[in-house]
Amino acid sequence: MKRKFHGKENTTGWAFVTPYLLYAIILFAVPLVWAFWLAGTDWNLMALSWNWIGLDNLKKAVSDPNVHKVFFNGLKYLVAIVPLVCIFSIGIAAVLHNLPARFKGIFSVIFFVPFLTSGVATSVFVRYFFSYSSAFNTYLRTSWNLNIGWFTDPAVAFWVIVVIIIWKVSGYYSLFLFASYEAIQQEILEAAEIDGASGFKRFWKIVIPMITTSMQSVIILATGLVYSIFTEPYLLTGGGPAKSTLSWQLLLYNTSFVSFKSGYGAMIAILLGICIFVTLRIVIAITNRYVETME
Repeated sequence: MKRKFHGKENTTGWAFVTPYLLYAIILFAVPLVWAFWLAGTDWNLMALSWNWIGLDNLKKAVSDPNVHKVFFNGLKYLVAIVPLVCIFSIGIAAVLHNLPARFKGIFSVIFFVPFLTSGVATSVFVRYFFSYSSAFNTYLRTSWNLNIGWFTDPAVAFWVIVVIIIWKVSGYYSLFLFASYEAIQQEILEAAEIDGASGFKRFWKIVIPMITTSMQSVIILATGLVYSIFTEPYLLTGGGPAKSTLSWQLLLYNTSFVSFKSGYGAMIAILLGICIFVTLRIVIAITNRYVETME
């Protein structure tokens, strides 16, 4: 009877796990194998014939200035976005925590709305708002004698995209921190205040160490987000000016579906996967060390 029970239990477990296994095989394992095969060819996904070229795509990618550019652009996005997202997320979480209880729910939803907003809609709005003939730019020129190249100056265009992304995700990530903040026992905060730790000091010395696990999640999510940037540079700058906003995803799209060099695009995708893996491992190692010091 005992052996029969375990057999039935195993069958039930496999029944629940099988849909996910099929999902993982069809949508992850098969495309991964396909990408490695495609990276060794010169196929454009349309021609009836193709040639096996081995590691030629890898050799080309290693010396490609565009790949070098997106690699360093990725680091720039990482340095700019991750710290600022953390700062704004913590700030929003603190604001939500200190609101009256009846307002916390509605303001949580308000801060979450930008994450639900279409990236296309946001980019189109920004494009028209900062266009040369827009009311805003006309006002800057006539009243302040400012003629800012929002999408033609490399530094400005880069920060326009960074600000959009920070605006879009900070409210969402703040909910992770807000939940951890709310879980802190009120007695701990009151005891800290009695001991003289109030205001920013209490926040820095008590709250931050107690939400480090959630902060680690935010940092990891924001790091992954950096390597998935596509919509904003695609619609606003096309990767320019001077490729200052070119992202991995945009280069991958242009290579595979504009230039129809799908084999080479697959190799860029593999390099992107390696870059993400290495970056995340470094970030996780650093954040784990910090979390351990806080425990």
